[in-house]
Amino acid sequence: MVHSDLEHPSKVVGVKQVRRALANGTAKRLYLARDADPHLTQALEEQAGQQGVETVWANSMRELGRDCGIAVGASAAAELNGPA
Repeated sequence: MVHSDLEHPSKVVGVKQVRRALANGTAKRLYLARDADPHLTQALEEQAGQQGVETVWANSMRELGRDCGIAVGASAAAELNGPA
């Protein structure tokens, strides 16, 4: 398990939703899968770093998806500051 905070409802899953959460400042922590496309994850990691948002790496997309409570893999997820 990557982090138990992903079990809470205040999260978003998927690159588009994570990008939006980073853009509007609601992302508290970024989760990225090590086996995801670096073209996607690198930009999110850079954006999070510029905003002081912690990045946590999952071993795989499958693991990250499972930790988020979905039946498919996920490249990225974000824990949010407030309700989703």
